[in-house]
Amino acid sequence: MRNMTIEELYEKLSSKEFQDTEHGDIFYNFYLFQYNAEEEYSMRRQIEQFTVNLARPTNYLDVLKLNLFDEFCRFLDGMSFGKIDDSQLHYFLTKDNAGQHDAVLKSLTAKANSRQFYEYINRRIMEHVNAESTGKKPYVFLYGIGSMFPFLRTSVFLSGYEEFNETSKYKIIVFYPGESEENSFSLFGKINDRHTYRAILLLND
Repeated sequence: MRNMTIEELYEKLSSKEFQDTEHGDIFYNFYLFQYNAEEEYSMRRQIEQFTVNLARPTNYLDVLKLNLFDEFCRFLDGMSFGKIDDSQLHYFLTKDNAGQHDAVLKSLTAKANSRQFYEYINRRIMEHVNAESTGKKPYVFLYGIGSMFPFLRTSVFLSGYEEFNETSKYKIIVFYPGESEENSFSLFGKINDRHTYRAILLLND
């Protein structure tokens, strides 16, 4: 077995069988696509192109793209810091610019690993799933994983999101800039990410 190429991934996503959200692991719906970290921005362009191609009449798929780092920033920006600041994102940026790096890192890590952040991601997904659309909605593309380090590890996110996950409604394709050996995953090929919780590694014969 070997990792899928980007062309093979598109073929997989276009498959009617794979589009069936009730096909595959009935308990979990995370699929991990690995690629070299050096290809990050090329991969992001490819994700945009995938979204366009999958929406064409041959597929009629409405894909939700979630850049996890961008979503984290929106999550923080949408919360106030008591009476001090209307935006927690603005508050933390101000503190970091003032040299309070360690305190900001600790606070951001706690926010990224909070139940509230998982709830926010779940709302984003379910708003998409339940919105009016002419296309089917089998896929959520999750990327920006590397940008979330060191605030949140992929394995921790997948584990923490489990209680919100609705496996029969969508499949989440995680674009992972790293490599794995058995159950040991390495972000950027250098940082141990531990076991990626019950994610299905996309491979090809």
